[in-house]
Amino acid sequence: MSRILIVEDEANLARGLRFNFEAEGHEVTTLENGEDALDLIVRQPQAFDVVVLDVMLPGRDGFSVAAELRQHHIFVPILMMTARGRPEDVLKGFEAGADDYLPKPFELSILLARLRSLLRRTEWMKAAGAAAATGSAGAEAASQASAPDVITIAGKKVDFTRLELYAGEEVIRLTLMEAELLSYLVRNAGRPVSRKEILDQVWGLREDTDTRAIDNFVVRLRRYLEDDPSAPRHLLTVRGVGYRFVPDGE
Repeated sequence: MSRILIVEDEANLARGLRFNFEAEGHEVTTLENGEDALDLIVRQPQAFDVVVLDVMLPGRDGFSVAAELRQHHIFVPILMMTARGRPEDVLKGFEAGADDYLPKPFELSILLARLRSLLRRTEWMKAAGAAAATGSAGAEAASQASAPDVITIAGKKVDFTRLELYAGEEVIRLTLMEAELLSYLVRNAGRPVSRKEILDQVWGLREDTDTRAIDNFVVRLRRYLEDDPSAPRHLLTVRGVGYRFVPDGE
C-alpha cells in the first residue's frame, strides 16, 4: 500500500481525489495549506511515497513548498497540479523541484497514470537501494529488473534509476527533470542539441516556450559534474543553438 499526501484547498476536489486514490488501494492524507504540508513532511520525511501538490494554496504556494522540500534534501516525488497551465508555469514547477506537472482540468485516468508512474519510480529506487545495501541475489535481481542506467562522467557516477550522482563521498540527489535532461544530452553525445529540441523531446513543451529555464538547469548540472563549472569540459554551450555533451571533455 502506497502512502499519498494530497495538498489541496478545494475541498470537493480533495475529497474526490482521496476517494479515487483509496479506491486504487492507497493510504491517503489530505491537507489544505502549504505550511502544514511542509511541517508534516519535514518532521516525517519518509511518511509518504508521493505528494500531490496544488500550486494555488492559501499562504505559501506549491512552488515554494516544493522548493523548500528540496532545500531540506527531501526528495519525495511531487506531482504538481494547477489551473495555471502555461508552459512558463510548468517550467517554474520543474525548477522548484516537481517531478511531474498536471494542468487543471484533467482527466482522472491521466492523473492516475501519472501517479502510478511516480510510484513505480519510487519502487525502483527502493529496489536499487536494497541491492546496494544488502548485496543479496534477490535484491540484485530486483535492481536488474529496473534496468538501472549508470554512467561515469569525469570520475563521478550518475545513476539515472536512483536519480543520484556520486562525487567521492558526496551523494547528490537529482530531480527527475535534471536527470532526464542530462540523460538526453548523454544519449546524444557529441551532437549539438537545441533548446527547442530539449523543450519538445525532454519536457513535451511547445517550441515557443521561454528557454531560459533550460539554461538554469544546465548551470545546476555543471555545478554537479564539472571540476570548474565556469570552464565546462563536458556540458558545452553551442552559441546560438543550445548544448553539446562531450564524454571525455575537450
